[in-house]
Amino acid sequence: MEHTVGVVGDAAVADRLQEAGVAVELGGDPVPATDHVVAVGEAAVSTVARAEADPLVVPVDAGRGVRSVPRTAVADAVTSLGDARVESHPVLAVEVADGTVERAFWDVTLVTADAARISEFAIDSAADHIGQFRADGVVVATAAGSPGYAHRVGGPILAPSAQAVVAPIAPFATDPDHWVLPVDDIGVTVARDEATVELLLDDRPSRTVACDEGVAISAAPPVRIAVVSQSRSRFG
Repeated sequence: MEHTVGVVGDAAVADRLQEAGVAVELGGDPVPATDHVVAVGEAAVSTVARAEADPLVVPVDAGRGVRSVPRTAVADAVTSLGDARVESHPVLAVEVADGTVERAFWDVTLVTADAARISEFAIDSAADHIGQFRADGVVVATAAGSPGYAHRVGGPILAPSAQAVVAPIAPFATDPDHWVLPVDDIGVTVARDEATVELLLDDRPSRTVACDEGVAISAAPPVRIAVVSQSRSRFG
C-alpha cells in the first residue's frame, strides 16, 4: 500500500505493518492526520471518533461492537483496503448544562457515585417524554456499543444503524423498560437529588451532573469502518 497509515493504540502493530512494507505514522492524541487509521482496541477506536478528522478506520481486536480484525491479520487487512466495504457508525455528541460538547463512540453512562444509592432519571426525545425511573444509573449505547455494558444490563444488540439503546442500570422496578431511539435527539435528566451522579463517556469520567441538569445527545459526524475479508462478524 502506497499511502501512509496511522496507527493508534499499539506500537507493536505499527512494527508489524512496517515489517510488511507499510509506511506508518504512530500516534494517539492527536490522531495521525492520515487517510487510513488502524485503531487497536476499543479505547483507540474511541480516540479516533473524538478526533476532528474523517479517516477510514481499521479496528483491530476492538470487541464485538465493530467488525475488527485480529492482530495477526492486520497487514493483510491494510493491504486489501482497496477492496474494503465501508460501514458507517454514528458518534454521539454529548452536551452538558454549561454548553460543553464532548463525543462518545460506544456509550454514555450516568451513574450514582456512591454505593447502594439510587437516583431518578428522565428520558426524552425530540417528540415526546419517553420515561422516568429510579435506578443506579442509565446507559445510552450506540449500535457499536450495544453488545457491551448496555447488553449486560438487559438491552438488545443492534445492527449498525443511527439508533441507540437506552437501558436502566440496576433499576428499582422489577420489570424495567428499555428503549431504542434515534441518536439525533435524546435527553437524559437527573430528576431526583439523592446522590451524586457521574457522567462517563466511553468509560472515561467526564463530570458530575446535578439534580434537574441533564445531557443532550445528538449525532456527530460518523466513523467510517473498513470491512475487509479479515474482519470478524459482530455477532460471532
